[in-house]
Amino acid sequence: MKRKFAVSISVIIISLMVINAGWVFAEGLDYKERLNGLIEEAVKNNPELKAFEEKIRVFRERPAQAESLEDPRLKLSLVNVPLDSFRLNQEPMTQKQISIMQKFPFPGKLSLKGAMAEQELEIVKKEYMEKKNDIVKQVKVVYNNLSFINKAIEITDNNKALLKEFIKIAETKYAVGNGLQQDVLKSQVELSKMIDRLIALRQKKQTAIARLNTLLNRPTQMPFKEIGEIRQTGFNLTFEGLQQIAVKNRPVLLGLRHLINRYRFAYKFAKKDFYPDFDVGIGYGQRDDSATVERTDFVSAFVTINIPLWYKTRESRKVAEEEANVRKATEQYNSMKNKVFFRIKDILTEIEENEQQIELFRTGIIPQSTMSLQSAIAGYKVNKVDFITLVNNQITLYDYEIDYYRFITDYENKLAELEAAVGKRLF
Repeated sequence: MKRKFAVSISVIIISLMVINAGWVFAEGLDYKERLNGLIEEAVKNNPELKAFEEKIRVFRERPAQAESLEDPRLKLSLVNVPLDSFRLNQEPMTQKQISIMQKFPFPGKLSLKGAMAEQELEIVKKEYMEKKNDIVKQVKVVYNNLSFINKAIEITDNNKALLKEFIKIAETKYAVGNGLQQDVLKSQVELSKMIDRLIALRQKKQTAIARLNTLLNRPTQMPFKEIGEIRQTGFNLTFEGLQQIAVKNRPVLLGLRHLINRYRFAYKFAKKDFYPDFDVGIGYGQRDDSATVERTDFVSAFVTINIPLWYKTRESRKVAEEEANVRKATEQYNSMKNKVFFRIKDILTEIEENEQQIELFRTGIIPQSTMSLQSAIAGYKVNKVDFITLVNNQITLYDYEIDYYRFITDYENKLAELEAAVGKRLF
């Protein structure tokens, strides 16, 4: 019996060493490569991004339309037809006329309309980039969480195996009268908790897989055979540097700059409305010869202009409106920039906190908890430590291992949020 007890204790110590080596030396082989492949797939196949691509194609057709002249107008008419006979050769002024007219806006108006359409196109492009960055962030976060769940399942399985060994020890000691029934019951309760956690983790895994497949536009239940183990990414960027990156790259800020430019062109266009547009036309009038007179045909030309007579209530108000739009868009840009800067600072604070927690767990808490468990196992072997203390030490180490990988996952997720906040891939 003592031999079986010693063998069980040896199994526990070896298992503990394997688990401990796992969290210390895990390299997350090819994790980043797999993640980058999924990001490329999402950017290529995500339906939301495809919809934005089509929206860009829509707006790409607008500048040429805005800079084009209106269609010319063709006019056919009968002029001065006598009511007594409706004959076309009775009166000398009766004509069959054909005219063509073309409207010409005041010089500069068409180019300004085209410039406004170009800015609207750029705004839509920046909306696409903002959505793209958001999709990339979501893929990273879901994939990181999926990796964490996989690691949590692995750790839980390992600890479940250890608990089973504890149960065997407790049952063996109880059978020979050296143990307590409550030790057996305690270990069985903890084993049931482990099994319950595994059930919950596997359910979360299926949800994460479905979410990731949705982002990739894959079948919802399509499995992921290899996830890889998440690992901590190095980080050394400053708040000031990230501010500069955000101003240059964050699509929502660039889009608001294009909105400001769009309203500036609209303001210039409104000022052009003080000047008239022109309608230019040419007509040809054909007359029928009478029985005695040969009649000559007529040709005519005309120019029509609009007179901005009500400029105080129309054109002037339009100029004031577009000027206000420029100020409004400028303040929207300033407000959004402040929000982006605040979000960057907030994320940096959380990243710094996660870094400290990861380092504390890596160099302090987990090694100390491992040594504590090893000491408890050795003490239990010679009846200096009770069974409840042994189980509690093992459960504590299990919780710390899960927390350690959760902190790494939170850290990586914050880096993904930081990239979305500045509008650029950083790592």
